[in-house]
Amino acid sequence: MFIYLSKKIAIPNNTKLKCIGWNKDQGYIACGGDDGLLKVLKLEAGRDGKVKGLAAPSNLSMNQTLEGHNGQIQVVGWNESHQKLTSSDQYGLIIVWMLYKGSWYEEMINNRNKSVVKGMAWNADGQKICIVYEDGAVIVGSVDGNRIWGKELKNVMLSGVCWSPDSRLLLFSMATGEIHIYDGMGSFVSKMNIQCLTNTSQVARIISLQWYDGKHGLVELDAPSLMVCYENGRVQIMKSESDENPVLLDTGLTTVGCQWNHDGSILAIAGVLSDTTSHEKEANVVQFYSPFGELLRTLKVPGRQISACAWEGGSLRIALAVDSFIYFANIRPDYKWAYFANTVVYTYSKPDKTETDITFWNNRTGEVGHHHWIIMIRSQGEDLLTPQMNFQKNTRHVNRLNAISSSSDHCVLAITLGDDHDQSYSLTLCNALGTTVDTKLISMEPSSVCMTPTTVFAASKDHFYVWYFRTAQTWTQVGSKPNRSANRKEQVYHVDDTPTGGVGLNGNTYSSKATNDPICSLAASEKILLIGRESGLIQLYSLPSITLTNRYNVNTKPYKMAINSNSTTVSVIGVTGLLLFIKLDGSSSDSGLMKMERKDVWDMKWADDNPDLFAMMEKTRMYIFRNMEPEEPILSAGYICSFKDLEIRAALLDEILRDPENPIDDYILDLEVKSLRDTRDLLEKVGMKDAMSFIDENPHPRLWRLLAEAAIEQLDLTTAESAYVRCKDYPGIQFVKKLQNIQDTKIQKAEVAAWFSRYDDAEKIFMDVDRRDLAISLRKRLGDWFRVLQLVKTGSGGNDSEMEEAWNNIGEYFVERHNYDEAVQFFEKSRNVTRLVQCYHALEDFSSLENVMDDIQPNDPLLSKMGNMFAAVGMGKQAVEAFVKANNVPEAVNTCIHLNQWHEAVELATKFNQPTQISSLLAKYAQHLLDENKIIQAIELYRKANHFLEAARLLNDLAKEETLKRSSPLRIKKLYVLSAFMVDEHLGSLRRIDKEKKGNRSSALMGLMGDGTSLGQTLVVDEAWRGAEAFHFFMLCQRQLYEGFVDAAMKTALNLRDYEDVLNAEDIYSILALASCANRAFGTCSKAFIKLESLEELTNEQREAYQELAMDIFIKQAPKDSRSNRSECASCETMIPDWLNACPSCQTKFPICIVTGRPIMDLTSAWQCENCKHRAYEQEITMRQNYTYRMSIVFQSVSFGGRHSDQEIMRLDIGLVLIVASLALLEVLPVLGNRINEPLKGSRSIEEAVNATASNRRAFRDVLLENTTRRVFDNLMDQARQGKMEIFPDPIGLADIVNLHESSSLFDISLSATRINAYGLRNLQLTYLRVIRHFGLKDIKVFVRVQTNLVLRGRYNVTGSALFVIPVDGAGNFTITIGGLTASSVLCLTVGKDSTRDGKEFTVKDLELSLSHESISFDFENLMGGGAWGSAANSVVNSMGEVIMDNQRKALTSVLKRDFRQLINTFL
Repeated sequence: MFIYLSKKIAIPNNTKLKCIGWNKDQGYIACGGDDGLLKVLKLEAGRDGKVKGLAAPSNLSMNQTLEGHNGQIQVVGWNESHQKLTSSDQYGLIIVWMLYKGSWYEEMINNRNKSVVKGMAWNADGQKICIVYEDGAVIVGSVDGNRIWGKELKNVMLSGVCWSPDSRLLLFSMATGEIHIYDGMGSFVSKMNIQCLTNTSQVARIISLQWYDGKHGLVELDAPSLMVCYENGRVQIMKSESDENPVLLDTGLTTVGCQWNHDGSILAIAGVLSDTTSHEKEANVVQFYSPFGELLRTLKVPGRQISACAWEGGSLRIALAVDSFIYFANIRPDYKWAYFANTVVYTYSKPDKTETDITFWNNRTGEVGHHHWIIMIRSQGEDLLTPQMNFQKNTRHVNRLNAISSSSDHCVLAITLGDDHDQSYSLTLCNALGTTVDTKLISMEPSSVCMTPTTVFAASKDHFYVWYFRTAQTWTQVGSKPNRSANRKEQVYHVDDTPTGGVGLNGNTYSSKATNDPICSLAASEKILLIGRESGLIQLYSLPSITLTNRYNVNTKPYKMAINSNSTTVSVIGVTGLLLFIKLDGSSSDSGLMKMERKDVWDMKWADDNPDLFAMMEKTRMYIFRNMEPEEPILSAGYICSFKDLEIRAALLDEILRDPENPIDDYILDLEVKSLRDTRDLLEKVGMKDAMSFIDENPHPRLWRLLAEAAIEQLDLTTAESAYVRCKDYPGIQFVKKLQNIQDTKIQKAEVAAWFSRYDDAEKIFMDVDRRDLAISLRKRLGDWFRVLQLVKTGSGGNDSEMEEAWNNIGEYFVERHNYDEAVQFFEKSRNVTRLVQCYHALEDFSSLENVMDDIQPNDPLLSKMGNMFAAVGMGKQAVEAFVKANNVPEAVNTCIHLNQWHEAVELATKFNQPTQISSLLAKYAQHLLDENKIIQAIELYRKANHFLEAARLLNDLAKEETLKRSSPLRIKKLYVLSAFMVDEHLGSLRRIDKEKKGNRSSALMGLMGDGTSLGQTLVVDEAWRGAEAFHFFMLCQRQLYEGFVDAAMKTALNLRDYEDVLNAEDIYSILALASCANRAFGTCSKAFIKLESLEELTNEQREAYQELAMDIFIKQAPKDSRSNRSECASCETMIPDWLNACPSCQTKFPICIVTGRPIMDLTSAWQCENCKHRAYEQEITMRQNYTYRMSIVFQSVSFGGRHSDQEIMRLDIGLVLIVASLALLEVLPVLGNRINEPLKGSRSIEEAVNATASNRRAFRDVLLENTTRRVFDNLMDQARQGKMEIFPDPIGLADIVNLHESSSLFDISLSATRINAYGLRNLQLTYLRVIRHFGLKDIKVFVRVQTNLVLRGRYNVTGSALFVIPVDGAGNFTITIGGLTASSVLCLTVGKDSTRDGKEFTVKDLELSLSHESISFDFENLMGGGAWGSAANSVVNSMGEVIMDNQRKALTSVLKRDFRQLINTFL
């Protein structure tokens, strides 16, 4: 940073100032001094828009004296949030001032009259103020004047106060130098650890205590913000009130004031510096420090005694109270910024962000760059139709930016990565868009960086690093000098070393030695490198060899260095603002220093095209020097960006960083050199000859170009040609020659107007001379095709080709802007089918694309592109049509294959006689699927490609694999059924081909349909349904066994013997042995065991197990069948066993019923399946009609007026139909439950009954009888389970047949149930037993509770309709499962014999019975046709189960009570 005094304001009557405060938001300055002086000032810049920033002249817009104090003003403080000013004088008077209509008025007064106010502080949001008095009194009040709390601190003397940023803590400074910490309500917390006074013995007074509130962010994440400044010059800077490692400073000043700037990045310490060694006069000094204790600058201030300091809101100025004056000093911050390729790169921090934002702001092209580490981009787009200056910025975030530099088309960012504990550094090369071009990770911390178009130099305090970067442009130039970059590797050099052109340290290797003279600045050109050190030593290195060639000493710390365009002169700006020059060619003194010096310089820039021309910033003036002679200065506060072609571009970074996210073009200044301005004036006001003479004396290419342009305007072609030759402008020379060949003066003027971009004027001249063709040609060169179209339409000189060209180019204009809708209109007019197709494709308008295809001639290459477009979105039909029209049949076939449209692929191959292609691709794809074990996909592929036999073979193999895996029989059956269907499809296709071709198949279809079948395929065809039959009968046999139909199960199992090639032989004969044993056909069972024991695949253990089981059975039972039913053969009338499937006499084979497993002797009453051709008994199949088929018949029978198709009819709400049918069925099922069983819920528990009976005093519990009864019950149940007693038969038949018929307005349903059996009575468990007797009575009361799980099974048949059109039917087995069925009974028995009791000892006198259950579920097989509808209907029935059973409670209780009484009396 650089600082200089800029303004001084005198206070009237030489009144000395004591304090000063600057309102950072509104800009008001309050200063207080002796005799009650309190003034409010305001500086505002003039309204001259030409000069902006600090350079703009400022005047006092307010100078108001506030009256009310009599003593010296001690403290002034601003409440910026509420625009209030507080002041206090030496007598303790406090006044709060408010702004009203542009003036300050007294609002509130407070005078304690006991002590002096030593400090006043507003909190961060301006809602509270804390006032401390010297005697220890503390008052905290609100902004409206109300006291919040007050406190008297005993035995202390206060000197100041400070709020924490979050207003939770208050810090009080004591007269003893201590700092006490209190919370926001005045409770003591702790004392602050003061470390800066460890080496002092005297008590130091605290001058300033300030805690930066972080309102404008922090310089770094952990930057210190709490400052304590003592009068003796000691300063302690802390991160928090408990920081154990604060930054300690010893300024050497007798301090009078200390204050943070607006963002906490600079700490200003004002005081008096006295040199006791030289006995010099004391000097007023302001020192500027970073938050980390680094001394940035020192400013000497005139006057006898400085008393206070205050920062402006943007930290660009600081006000100093000295004697009776206010001095203003301007600060030129060290912004981290760069300029290259019309792009300003600058950095800033946000209050809510911890990272540093780097913005790339392009002030010319407005192009946007996207790159991988951009976190945020905000852009202002360029209006493509309005030519105006526009700016574009890209913003990226980094952890911490150390330095930045630029050259040519790139900039380099020196970035700190990681945190404080694990830091690394990178050099990132970026282009003008902010895109990362290259990155290099380094281990040293780069504090300074500079670059040339090919090299980056980075320096730490003791090393400098050389990086030869590569860009896309430099890569293309490698071939010209292949050996130049061979040794160009990253090198590191120590600043104290003396390199002689050899190789330095490796890029990742650093010397461990430190230096006593650190590096502070860098500068480089393509020829030399300059390194400035803090002692003032400047080291010169030659490039590219990195050889130390010279050293120069400037006796001041180099702040900035710059090298002119030919590397002969170096400018050095010292830390004090002194500008020096060093001549590198040896023409000056031995030290190289030139006599030219300038003071108060903070920026300078050499011209890129003139080594003797440079611009510099001296305070608020810009000077341009030519040959060390200055021109007239220009008021400016801009940072110089570039100096080229006698024009200086400067950026007002102060204004930009006020709102860094929204820079405007006014912040970029373009200034002209005086010679350029004079030349322009001479050309406008004097004449061409005088201007040429002036340019001869001050030659510059830009001046000659200006002269040439003026000469062309006047058609002075000779002068123009000479001037263009002087400035080496080859296009200008060619343009002059072109003008010389034109004879018409008006046309020459038109060409000149076009040369200077005055295109409308040029067009007007062409039209005036009736040269419409030249006007059209001009607009064509400009690409203004809208205007071309207008000119062609309005004139008679245009033709159709020009119209089509204009339409085409206008369409291209809209395509570039992705406005395809507009582009289509112009391409249609120009009949540009190619671009029209591309636009339709971009719009995804495939219907229009399909229409365009009809207008394209066959064999056009565009058709193939359109085919690919259609194929990409799955439009196979259109893609095939395009490829076929383009005569590209193979691609059409490939499209069908890729879209899995194998049938169409086959048809194409057949139609265009290309079977080889489809067959080979099909085979490859199928093999690929099989290699990946995707068998199902391969089957589906063969099926779609009409290779049904291959699909059947794969299904057959898959079924065999599943059989070996012991998978679900139902799954295996389905696989065999699918295989059989595939065989039927294959045979059907062969029959269709024979019928169509009359036995003459084409070779293509012969190959595709598998005419030549192998032996395995023949077996698949001949025995297509065999596997499905085997597993069908296998599952049928098991179902019959589970349902208790053991005779039918045995007969079905006998049929399984014919399927040993499909089923596992052990499974066949195991289930046959089981079924025959259950059917008491021990002869058949014996044969099954003999077969089992002879199986070779059994292990010895399995074989022994079967032998032992057979021994156990046939010891007790003779190996004879107990019964054998016979039937008459329909052919020969021979009586044969009813299970034989072939007659032994006539060899007639009988089909097997697929429902019962019995042979069908009489085929006249048999039903045959249309698909598989298997047969069944007619009466059995009626209950198993396919429900889906029947439902479709019902739907078609509903009257729809004959106007709707079948598909429309099938759109009925199937869910509604299912619900109505299920509800209708629910009305019938309770009746069935009434005839079978029902779990009931008793109204009174058995425990309650026992307690009621036992409450009688004459009653007692007979434990002996209870134990006896329990043992008898357990013994009886054990014998019943072993089959030794016939009590409680399991299962027990409940009813042979139940017929019901129910009808209502919604339904008409008939239901019959047969063979109803109950299972589970032998599992009865006695869960509760109490026997109660009474003294003197013969009656016994027994309380019993038994429990079991009851299952009711039977067969049902339901028919009827719901809503008179919806069929409700079902037939098959039903199961009702009642879980936790509990019977609670209370018996009253009478003891003693009597004639009326038939001599019995016990007689049932009374009986109470109640039933309850835990769960109930219904399962009706084939209800509503089975499948999803049947499952849903069963779900509805189950959900209504409780309601169904509760409706029949009374009836079922009465029946069970009667039967139970009869059973007890019989038992007793």
